[in-house]
Amino acid sequence: MNIKKLLASCLFLLGLLSCKKEQEVAILPQIIPQPNQLEITEGAFELNPTIGIKSPTLFLGSSNYLKAFIEKGASWELNSSSEREIEFVENKNLSAEGYQLNVTPNRIVIKAATDQGAFYAVQSLRQLLPVSFENGTFSDSKAVIPCLEIIDEPRFQYRGMHLDVSRHMFPVSFIKSYIDALALLKINKFHWHLTDDQGWRIEIKKFPKLQGEAAFRDKTLKGHYNDEPVQYQNERYGGFYSQEEIREVVAYAKERHITVIPEIEMPGHAQAALSAYPELGCTGNSIETATTWGVFEDIFCSKDETFEFLEGVLDEVVELFPSEYIHIGGDEAPKTRWKACENCQKRIQEEGLKEEFELQSYFIKRIEKYLSLKGKRIIGWDEIIEGGLSPNSTVMSWRGFEGAITAAKQGNDVVMTPSSHCYFDYYQSEGSNEPTAIGGFLPLEKVYSLEPIPEELDEMDSKHILGAQGNLWTEYIPNSKQVEYMVFPRILALSEVVWTQPESKNYKEFVQRVEHFHKRLDALGIHYANHLYDIEGGLIVDEGKSVYEMKTLTNGKIIKYTLDGSSPNKESLTYGQPIPFSKDMEIHAAVFRGDEKVGSDFHQKLWSHKAVGKHIELNVSPHKAYQGSGANGLVNGIWGSSTRYGDKEWLGFWGDDLEIMINFEEETDIDSVSTRFYDGQGQWIYAPTEVIFEANGKQITYPVNGSEGVLINFKIEPKIRTTSFKLIVPNYGTIPEGKQGAGNKAWTFIDEIVVK
Repeated sequence: MNIKKLLASCLFLLGLLSCKKEQEVAILPQIIPQPNQLEITEGAFELNPTIGIKSPTLFLGSSNYLKAFIEKGASWELNSSSEREIEFVENKNLSAEGYQLNVTPNRIVIKAATDQGAFYAVQSLRQLLPVSFENGTFSDSKAVIPCLEIIDEPRFQYRGMHLDVSRHMFPVSFIKSYIDALALLKINKFHWHLTDDQGWRIEIKKFPKLQGEAAFRDKTLKGHYNDEPVQYQNERYGGFYSQEEIREVVAYAKERHITVIPEIEMPGHAQAALSAYPELGCTGNSIETATTWGVFEDIFCSKDETFEFLEGVLDEVVELFPSEYIHIGGDEAPKTRWKACENCQKRIQEEGLKEEFELQSYFIKRIEKYLSLKGKRIIGWDEIIEGGLSPNSTVMSWRGFEGAITAAKQGNDVVMTPSSHCYFDYYQSEGSNEPTAIGGFLPLEKVYSLEPIPEELDEMDSKHILGAQGNLWTEYIPNSKQVEYMVFPRILALSEVVWTQPESKNYKEFVQRVEHFHKRLDALGIHYANHLYDIEGGLIVDEGKSVYEMKTLTNGKIIKYTLDGSSPNKESLTYGQPIPFSKDMEIHAAVFRGDEKVGSDFHQKLWSHKAVGKHIELNVSPHKAYQGSGANGLVNGIWGSSTRYGDKEWLGFWGDDLEIMINFEEETDIDSVSTRFYDGQGQWIYAPTEVIFEANGKQITYPVNGSEGVLINFKIEPKIRTTSFKLIVPNYGTIPEGKQGAGNKAWTFIDEIVVK
């Protein structure tokens, strides 16, 4: 679709309609996800109670959905015998999920090959109607829809959204409203994470202790995992979904062309199940359902008794979920218990396996074989690649893009869900009033920037990338409103990533549609995060001079700012050009629509030092999930957050030894160099034990004192004169046994490097 042509057409249409009464003005196309072909034509269609809906049996699901939506939204009763109508027409030449929507002054025609395609046409048409249709408050005599033609189909077949109900559980009524919202955005997969260490949420009749005991925990962590001291809410927490409720949700989703994919975690994340059936673990010792977050050593043992149990569970799961896929987890399974377990070591010997990673592969393949006999395929997190992968397994790549590349190149299907772009439990703003989150920083723009097909794949291997999925883990999300806040509007961005062709995407134009879509979310009663009026700021170097730049993406707004510590108002300075930065400075700013402040106050302190704006080089790039402002962010005069390690100032490196070279234009006196590291070991982040300073051909090794809590300050005083220096930061290495993430590479997180 030609975006410029569309915008020009919209302006022309707006001019034609501007003289009409407000209720008669057509809603300009603001559809999310963006259709791949959209052309505005002349005129408008007037929707009123005299309109009829005509449909063959094939499209009764979608036509009845549309009829109910219009009649409920406007309190009308449509005239089924009317000559002016909305007509559904079968077109077998279209793809299964494709559609054509043609709006003319006298008729609306929806063409599709399946009811699913027709349903997506209805969702596009729905977004052309006034938002008051969403909550039944439309009170005018007619609604005006612009004449247009849409030819559309999705880019990817798998368009998913996940919800973890193990850490915190949500009522069936909310699960249905969640599914409704996904349907509006043409999402077609709902990944329901039903079991984990902190709770078992699905009724299994053969094993009643799962819902009687494993579904409950004695207390729940209150505050953040890294808080000192750790605090708990000392109340029993839990519950489960009955099989009747699950059938109800599955049927509800099916009517909206959404497939529900259940996840039953194995062999790890099994502590809740083992609390009810400890004999299925390696030790047989009694344990409790986990009351904190993280990864735990007690996992399913590989003995036959365990497989009999899991097969019994899966027998009932398969009957409840018609999905082609059953998600079996496969992630974060520590091998500590297996290494010390006679049963597991015996299994390794009997099956001719090399070590515990191959035992996990054996475990997964055995489950896969059982499910394949029932006509199901498995999907699992990318750890299922380790030790060998069956050709029929589908990989959900979460630890980056490497797992996806490996799996696709060996012929396995892949769903992209890299934490760098798809983990909606990360912070989405740097504002201090954001609700507690697990960490990280994932703003709307970064979600929108995801390209699901890794550039390392050729055309043939790329066909194994089925699509992408957003994930919401709920350790820090105790209620439905916070689920909505974390998901919306980021799911809008992801829906466009998986539906719309790259050449039809434009982030700045998308933001304008999101601003309009917020009104629809308001009408639906969805509690979303509105950061569209946040200010984006950053240091840039212009002709050797450092300046601070601010911007806002929404149209028709201005930025007001102060430098004296006061909150900006309509009388404050109007931002026009970047602000020169040569000494310590404190900026307060806000977005205004005319004289009205529409955004939260923006606050940024900048500290001047000798390395600000200087040339900096890294031997490795930061991880895509934690790339902050890039290498220049280490010398931009801005400290990262003291409460969040994943904002745009902290840089994260996974398992890499880091070398940082800072170059000055001329010989410079260096009295001190300081920085700080994050040491959140519960999140696999470890401060280095030493840092090596190299300058003028000499190296000096300095120890890092790790006794200050999670923020480790590091300062040296070399007292030298040089044109450049290097900091060598060795990675901590492999996380030791008994720690969260044992056996995995440690992360290194580093903040601003201050040179005095």
